[in-house]
Amino acid sequence: MSQSVLIIGTVWVEPNSSAAGSRMLQLIEVFLKRNWTVTFASASQKSEKAVNLTSLGVEEVSIQLNSSSFDDFIKNLSPTIVVFDRFMTEEQFGWRVAESCPNAIRILDTEDLHFLRKVRHQQLKKGEDCTNEALLNSENAKREIAAILRCDLSLIISTYEMDVLKSVFKIDEHILYYLPFLLDKIDASQITKWKSFEERNHFIFIGNFFHKPNVDAVITLKKEVWRTVRKLLPKAEIHIYGAYITPQIQQLQDKKEGFLIKGFAENSKEVVTNAKVVLAPLRFGAGIKGKLTEAMICGTPSVTSSIGAEGMCGNLPWNGFIEDDFSDFACIATELYTKKNVWQNAQETGIEIINEIYDKDKISPFFIKKIQEIQQNLEQHRTHNFLGNLIQHQTLQATKYMSKWIEAKNK
Repeated sequence: MSQSVLIIGTVWVEPNSSAAGSRMLQLIEVFLKRNWTVTFASASQKSEKAVNLTSLGVEEVSIQLNSSSFDDFIKNLSPTIVVFDRFMTEEQFGWRVAESCPNAIRILDTEDLHFLRKVRHQQLKKGEDCTNEALLNSENAKREIAAILRCDLSLIISTYEMDVLKSVFKIDEHILYYLPFLLDKIDASQITKWKSFEERNHFIFIGNFFHKPNVDAVITLKKEVWRTVRKLLPKAEIHIYGAYITPQIQQLQDKKEGFLIKGFAENSKEVVTNAKVVLAPLRFGAGIKGKLTEAMICGTPSVTSSIGAEGMCGNLPWNGFIEDDFSDFACIATELYTKKNVWQNAQETGIEIINEIYDKDKISPFFIKKIQEIQQNLEQHRTHNFLGNLIQHQTLQATKYMSKWIEAKNK
């Protein structure tokens, strides 16, 4: 069956800036590989870091919020599949899609559960644990869960988040689909190109600094971890890379202490491949972490927190260490940096994780099959999702008239 896919992006795709950008590019490639027509639309401003999707054969379209011009656009396009990039996009455009293209399957790519990340951050600032009760009382959770219920299928990136949705929020698994990063297997020829233990230098952190967990992690590195590492390794350096460096992060630079803010990496794989160990002391967050899968792809072991590794490696051992006590974190990081046999074992487990859990050739066909199964029984699928139908009906009325009021006001 010939398919026409419309992806409505929260932002334009920046694979070199964030894991979310890489994830979106992976989805696009899955669709293109099946010769499906793909259109990417966004109401955001395009930055210079955005990838040129037209070079891949994807049509790019700028759209407007709260404008009936979108209705004309989507009716003319008549997609068979609409993918919402994060729940905010579904809130803005979902009702219009449901009205204008009722037979199109609606898919939400959550990227990660935003409410989980935000509640964890709020609880951390309060000095409290993130409990199920805190999640259930979250206004953001109510919004995001409503978007999940309104869609025919929601893509969930981590096993942990699948468990949260099913056990805490009692979401029917028929509308959830576990879809982690879709990566190439690491083969022998790739491994032979990696730099050896002796050829690598320095610790590294890499991340998008629009993302609050990354800002907090670098501050944690400076305040809680790095002083101990430098006592144990007086010549060690840590290089901080990432898009959208803030003044707060830039001010952490200390050349005497080997704490170096490097800024945006044009080629992130190159800098990670040259490094010896990735450090990621994440105190809050959600989803799976692109910096950590990238470390595995580059043969670079890592030390992270339990939240950093959450939902990422199944029952396999981590490619390094998982530690939440930051005094121990620094000592373990030093051990990984200095002991070749420990480092090599960690590298090997990273290969196993990528090849077992993230192999796109193994994962993608099942994902496509799931889409096709829903399309073939769309009416029955939606009837089964009664709560979704109920919320769709109520939201469509409320959001529709609010949007129309904004549109009239803007005129």
